[in-house]
Amino acid sequence: MRFLAQTIRISTTVLLLGALVAVSGCSTWFSSSFKDPRIQLTKVDVIKSRLLEQEFMLTFRIENPNDHSLPIRGLVYDVHLNDIQLAAGESSGWMTVPAHGTELYEVPVRTNLWRHMKYVVRLLEKPDSPIQYRLQGEVKTGLMRGRRVHIATNGEIIPGDFIPE
Repeated sequence: MRFLAQTIRISTTVLLLGALVAVSGCSTWFSSSFKDPRIQLTKVDVIKSRLLEQEFMLTFRIENPNDHSLPIRGLVYDVHLNDIQLAAGESSGWMTVPAHGTELYEVPVRTNLWRHMKYVVRLLEKPDSPIQYRLQGEVKTGLMRGRRVHIATNGEIIPGDFIPE
């Protein structure tokens, strides 16, 4: 009986120490020294374009300003071009951004721009005129119970840069 009690006590101590070590590694994500990553939409590639469905690849640049690597578990996004919604959804791709590093995160998107076709054609008639975009969403960081970093970015793309000659 005494042997069983000691074994349980030792096992409990080892488990508690293991849990403390695991949690201490995650503590930097919750501390005041954590800096939010910078996320920017850098590229929109047309994969397929059919009458009722368009497929795009959105490429985001994620910059990690922290002293430790940053696991990314997914991205919730809402992208507008001028006043129309290009895409909204959630990506569950995993990646790790190294400390003080930058990585590209690609998100495949399917949408239907049919109801906005006249407006999109008007925008593309002037390929050198910039089109405003707005990106809103959240990046899910950390491992099991990480944090969600809110993102809100505005910018512009020039259609002529994406149209092959």
